[in-house]
Amino acid sequence: MDLLNTLVDKGLRRELPTREEALAVLATSDDELLDVVAAAGKVRRQWFGRRVKLNYLVNLKSGLCPEDCSYCSQRLGSKAEILKYTWLKPEEASQAAAAGVAGGAKRVCLVASGRGPTDRDVERVGRTIEAIKEQNEGIEVCACLGLLSDGQAEKLREAGADAYNHNLNTSEATYGQITKTHTYADRVDTVEKAHAAGLSACSGLIAGMGETDEDLVDVVFSLRELDADSVPVNFLIPFEGTPLAKEWNLTPQRCLRILAMARFVCPDVEVRLAGGREVHLRSMQPLALNIVNSIFLGDYLTSEGQAGQADLDMIADAGFEVEGAGTTTLPAHRSDAADAAPSGGGCGSGGASLCGSGAGAASASGGDAAGCGSACGGCSGHAHAEAEPVPAQPAQAEPGALRSDLVAVRRRGAGTDIAPNA
Repeated sequence: MDLLNTLVDKGLRRELPTREEALAVLATSDDELLDVVAAAGKVRRQWFGRRVKLNYLVNLKSGLCPEDCSYCSQRLGSKAEILKYTWLKPEEASQAAAAGVAGGAKRVCLVASGRGPTDRDVERVGRTIEAIKEQNEGIEVCACLGLLSDGQAEKLREAGADAYNHNLNTSEATYGQITKTHTYADRVDTVEKAHAAGLSACSGLIAGMGETDEDLVDVVFSLRELDADSVPVNFLIPFEGTPLAKEWNLTPQRCLRILAMARFVCPDVEVRLAGGREVHLRSMQPLALNIVNSIFLGDYLTSEGQAGQADLDMIADAGFEVEGAGTTTLPAHRSDAADAAPSGGGCGSGGASLCGSGAGAASASGGDAAGCGSACGGCSGHAHAEAEPVPAQPAQAEPGALRSDLVAVRRRGAGTDIAPNA
């Protein structure tokens, strides 16, 4: 297929595809799907081999957000039954982070609901970062706290943060349909502030909110232009009690095409399979590992994910390996460029605490992936919240049909005695 050969050649040269080529990936047929995955896999292996980076989220503050993001279970006016609590203490957050590191995570992302942090909040998170790094040698910490004010990114960097996550989520043209309490430009501004402070920029998208193919291509091209080091691709988790509760628009095949398009546009960055993978990819998750080089381990912010051990088994069974603590995630040309930055930050830079080396920080995802579009990786081995009843499955489904009946959205901890971040 000429299209795929062209995209592989461009990906190996780090050359930007045309918009038409990116749209053509999303328009491929199911008969061509394995060819698309194989082509994206060639680009993935060129820059990342068969390594899979594990990321783990710690939810510092859950629920009661004043923003109105339609996809989020923590939004203003949300009727979703979720865990709600104020700031975790630094030692509590450090203990939660240690559970993820013990499972193989290199990256821990500290997520807090809300429009953005106050200066006092930044100081609080700084103390938490220090506590985590004292207890977990070499760990990388990424913060996801919402919109940043002037000087806050620098303070986080000084406190030891390695990265900052703030997702664009969708295209600029449709952003106002998803959120009205802040703008697309506000999000871009925060990513740029993080970059300017020497933090590794992590920014991604949420697919499945009713967007068009053009919207998906627009947001991924914008992420390339912002030069994000990591790009989390989230698939909407339609939470009951949110405006997008009925938006079941994704099939496993479409999810794979979206991931492949993101890989072709961003060939040498960390493309992360984030929130909603269990719900929408289901049994085809291992196939996605041929495209992405990073996943979240375990649960999400307010919904349950796949058990952590199941994630590890999936990686091994698919013929991939968990990225070790001494390995730099990003290819040399990106990590060398980060090393040369004036503030010395950025993914893959030298030093144990920098992106891609040591046990690191996770970036945010979306869908349930609340908190300004972040996802939460929890650990396995704990009691799960009671699952919502699954509707009876039809005896046989149409090939390629939507199957929202297969997976119920399970709320993390709600209605149980599970402690926050268990």
